[in-house]
Amino acid sequence: MLDYKFIKDNLAAVKKNVADRFMKADADLVVSLYDKRLAVLRELEDERKKRNDNAAAMKGKVDAETRRKLIEEGKTLKERIAALEARSAEAEARLDEEGRKIPNMAHPDAPVGKEDKDNLEVKRVGEPTKFSFEPKDHVQLGQDLDIIDFDAATRVSGTKFYYLKNQGVILELALVRYALDVLLKKGFTLFTTPDIAKTEILEGIGFNPRGPESNVYTVEGEGSCLIGTAEITLGGYYSGSVLDKKDLPLRLAGLSHCFRREAGAAGQFSKGLYRVHQFTKVEMFAYCLPEDSDRVHEELRAIEEEIFSGLGIPFRVVDTCTGDLGAPAYRKWDLEAWMPGRNGGEWGEVTSTSNCTDFQARRLDVRFKDEDGKNKYVHMLNGTAIACSRGLIAVIENFQQADGSIRMPAALIPYCGFGEIRRLSS
Repeated sequence: MLDYKFIKDNLAAVKKNVADRFMKADADLVVSLYDKRLAVLRELEDERKKRNDNAAAMKGKVDAETRRKLIEEGKTLKERIAALEARSAEAEARLDEEGRKIPNMAHPDAPVGKEDKDNLEVKRVGEPTKFSFEPKDHVQLGQDLDIIDFDAATRVSGTKFYYLKNQGVILELALVRYALDVLLKKGFTLFTTPDIAKTEILEGIGFNPRGPESNVYTVEGEGSCLIGTAEITLGGYYSGSVLDKKDLPLRLAGLSHCFRREAGAAGQFSKGLYRVHQFTKVEMFAYCLPEDSDRVHEELRAIEEEIFSGLGIPFRVVDTCTGDLGAPAYRKWDLEAWMPGRNGGEWGEVTSTSNCTDFQARRLDVRFKDEDGKNKYVHMLNGTAIACSRGLIAVIENFQQADGSIRMPAALIPYCGFGEIRRLSS
């Protein structure tokens, strides 16, 4: 969340930022609630001082009448303080409720817009793959080669689930190991994370676990949710902690399953593996000093580019528009791979990396002790190393061959042990 004093002191800019993100939040109300809370706290502080003065007077030598008056006054102060504490708690809760609706400020260079078309392409690596034959999409290839089964998964689990089979299983594991090896060489601490997190951790990261538009699966009666990304569990790892400044930046990488309801997702863009309810992902996460977060953000983006360059997959990088940043991100880069089977050939998002500044750290109370002895909030960043479902699309569609087989990228051969995928004989 944003600092309330910052919201008050920069109200016009905050309101413009909310509008630029096409979000619903009332900054004026937040400032009003902030002022009311401060007023209650000042009143409460005054009454507590009176109570302390009353208690000190009671310890002195006073006559009976004065003592009686002090006792009565003490009772009245106790009642007032209890009432003010209740008002303070109510004001705090109301302020927190409305304050959490205010998104992070956006980077001044982030393009203002609402849809994918408003994103700004800043880099392209490679050109769209050309074929001497009519390319197939990954759904058809997966079925022909018997490596993906959507029909059985629909019968067993419902739509937007899938089975990987045969070499498809090995290919996914190869993508995971390839990404983990890249991150290990970059100094990341590797984790496998829980697939469930407490609701307060999700809310701290900036996910909304409630409502019809929520993308989160809740675990009924448990106060917890299935995670949609290891950003949640890696971001929660140091919640409530004061980190040692000399240890920053901390670079974490988490392997997890991801679960998403994909509420409202439909149409061609969600075909096959592109939008599914469960997938495997390797996520990067960093905790750093505020002055280092722009640099660390570029590091995460460079790693994503290295991973997909190493696979030989054409991609472009886009500066994400304000309406697609989500509440926590200050700036986000998306990496979009060329997908030959998507509407006859289109770019499709495969990774993103976000600098969330201190927005998540304030919610999760993650700080560091500075040289001045004060605890200050760290900056927190995240980025996708490999989302296996979309990584599979990119590999399968870009490396398909005229005979229907799939050639393996050279970088994956040491991990999968074969140079191409062909249908196994029955």
